[in-house]
Parts: sequence; C-alpha cells; structure tokens
Amino acid sequence: MKIDLTETNSSKINAAMVQARRDIGTPAIGMVLTLVIVTDEENAYDALKSASDASHEHPSRIIVVIKRVSRSPRSRRDARLDAEIRVGADSGSGETVVLRLHGELVDHAQSVVLPLLLPDAPVVVWWPEGAPNDLAGDPLGALAQRRITDTYSCENPIAALADRSTAYALGDTDLSWTRITPWRSMLAAALDQQTLSVDSAVVEGEDDNPSCELLAMWLADRLGVPVKRTLSDGPGLTAVHLVTQDGDIVLDRADGALATLSMPGQPDRAVALKRRDTAELLAEELRRLDPDNTFESALKFGVAKLEASQGSGSPAPARTAQAAQAKAAPAKSAAPAADDKPAAKPASKPAKKAAAK
Repeated sequence: MKIDLTETNSSKINAAMVQARRDIGTPAIGMVLTLVIVTDEENAYDALKSASDASHEHPSRIIVVIKRVSRSPRSRRDARLDAEIRVGADSGSGETVVLRLHGELVDHAQSVVLPLLLPDAPVVVWWPEGAPNDLAGDPLGALAQRRITDTYSCENPIAALADRSTAYALGDTDLSWTRITPWRSMLAAALDQQTLSVDSAVVEGEDDNPSCELLAMWLADRLGVPVKRTLSDGPGLTAVHLVTQDGDIVLDRADGALATLSMPGQPDRAVALKRRDTAELLAEELRRLDPDNTFESALKFGVAKLEASQGSGSPAPARTAQAAQAKAAPAKSAAPAADDKPAAKPASKPAKKAAAK
C-alpha cells in the first residue's frame, strides 16, 4: 500500500501509518530499529532498495530524507514537507516513509524525523553519499546510536578516510570497512593455524580504494609490522601477502569471486570470497549496534603512519594518502588513543596474531 501526502507534517504522517497498518490487518509494530537514509533524489532508489532487502533480516522503519534545495530565493523561504508512505509488500519487512523537504525545512530535518522514530528502538543513520565530516555533530547523526557512511562513493576516498579519523565518534562505521570482514576473518584464521612470526605484509588492490587502505592499516596496527600498498587492476582488493621466515601466507583473489589461500607446508585451497552488494553490507552492519573498537583503532592508525612505516620504497598512492591526511588533520595525531590500543603480546609468544572483527 502506498499513500502520498503533500504539504503535510509529522503528526499527519504518523496517523496515516497507523491507519495503513489497520487497513492491511497488521496493527502491531514488529520492527527492531529505525533506519534513517539521508540521500538525494538521484540515489534514493538504489539506497531504498538496498535497505528494503536488508529489512528482511532486520525489520525496520525506514525513513528516507531527501533535501530538495531550490536555487530560487523565494522557494528557499517556502518550507514544505511532502511524504510517501509504504506499508505491506511495498516496503520489505517493515514500513517506509520517504520525506521530501523543501525550502527552509531543509535545514531542520531532525525536527521532522524525530517524531517518526520508533519508541524505545535503536536509530541508525546511513549516508550512501555526501556524508558530513562530523557525523556525530550532524543534527540527524546526533539522533543515532550507529552512523554508517561509504567513503568509496567519495570523490577522494583517501582524504575522506582522513576526515573520518579526525572526527571519529563512538558508533561511526563505514561500508568500506565492512567489505573487508571476510578478508580479515580469513587472515586471522590462517594465522591461528600457523605458529609463524610475520615480518611484513603487502596489500594489493586498486588505487584510491579505501577498503585496501583500511585492511593495510588494520594489519599494521594489529601486527606491528611494515605494510606495503601495491597497485593492481582490481576488481577491488586482490591479494594479501604475509611475509614470514618459513614462506609467505598468501590470500589471492584475482577474479573478485574465488580466492586461493596458500600457506607454508600446506596445499593451496580455494575459498569463497565474492564481492558483496550493498544490501549484504548494510545487513551486516545492522547486526551489531555497539561501537566497533577494531575499526576505530585501524582508522586512527592513519594513512600517513601507514606510509611512514613503508620507508623509502613506498608507492605513489601511499604518498598521496599522506598528503591527504596531513591536509585534513594537520594538528591531530593519527595514532590511536592509549586505551584503544590492543594489549601488548607476551614476548614468548611465537607468532603475532591478527584480531578479526
């Protein structure tokens, strides 16, 4: 069922949703969270489709906020709210409200969204693109326990990572980090099977790919070894080499679907490591709403510190990352706070382990 409301307000939208649930015979609310999507008209369809697919795992009230900014001075003064309500089969496993804000109301989106939040339920805000630098300081971001961005959609992803590090707050996360969860799990499992000391590492992937940078920062942060970034034709992240005295541990995915894991003294094995779509990434992030301390530690390690650990042989992309970090945060250290660093490992331990998310 779809209901269109023009020149409306939050009270009328709430009343229309209650009536719609009664009309389709589901007056009870069985949703577990409110997902607020902040986007533009061009990207609203794809974002809403991904959220609707994710709602089959996490039944949610989805609120899409579209800010319609007019160039006309008169139109900017004329505040107006239009809404589209979807319930039942048209809204996945929850209910959907598409809000189009006009005029001065664009600057007060939080006042429209607040009355529509589910009572006593977590709030997640997702910016598919165009996220503010300070997520927690944004009026809509301040309503949420979890704030999701995607630096891959930014014009300069490496500089965006530096901005995220500078303004990080508990609850922030990024889909570029979510994309490497299977890689981190596989590498951690490989090190669990080998009593080897890792001397250095190489991360191979596309240029300006934030997932590659985050994986390299995670390895450097958790293992405490130099990590080199090298370029490939992709797609995305293609290979990781962990260098040990007994031979390399290699996770190589050349086709974006199937990877080969090679370890010293063991036969090569094929592992499924396909590139996941946005709905799968979003569903993973909605499974946990607590702060991700591992992401925080890797992000605050910083692209500049990653480049510095490579020495004089560092590739050009790392130098670009260093410049972006310095420009975005010239006065703030990229190193993680003392409380966020992993516990020191005993000197007698033979291998350095990577901690999975």
